[in-house]
Amino acid sequence: MSDATPSSPASPGRPVLDVWCELQCPDCHRALDDLHALRARYGDRLEIRLRHFPLEKHRHAYEAAQAAEEAAGQGQGWSYVEAVLARTEELGAKGRPVLLEAAGALGLDAEELDTALVDGRHLLIVDADQAEGKAIGVTGTPTYVIGGERLDGGKSQEGLRERIEEIADRLLAEGGQG
Repeated sequence: MSDATPSSPASPGRPVLDVWCELQCPDCHRALDDLHALRARYGDRLEIRLRHFPLEKHRHAYEAAQAAEEAAGQGQGWSYVEAVLARTEELGAKGRPVLLEAAGALGLDAEELDTALVDGRHLLIVDADQAEGKAIGVTGTPTYVIGGERLDGGKSQEGLRERIEEIADRLLAEGGQG
């Protein structure tokens, strides 16, 4: 999810960091600190896009990804993602009610979000992200892709932010995207 919507195309002239994530994943919740630090360091010079990769072991992750797309459509994609990631354990236990509560707490139209989950309007976006992730070798979350390099954060976040910064700095110095 970029600053606007999860599946928005890359903006020309700035590097893109794709973050393959799922909203029931505790490791993705822990990765938020790194994403905040990257946003603070780079601002608009680095585009950070959330890419959906719901894992089968988390039964509410697929629905959470669809809810995130609806929240993005309502203008609060990242806020919603962060709110749901803060409740990964609760999401695992309660499912959809947590998704709707998070939407309501942010002032989103929770009824419309529920309708979107029922009618499946965001299924294709989630499926496309997941298929692309599988095609490039994503097996767990979070996984980062920047400058054509895939960095697996599912086992450890240690050193990943520094590596992302190295690549982003190089891409920015080259004046292009990756």
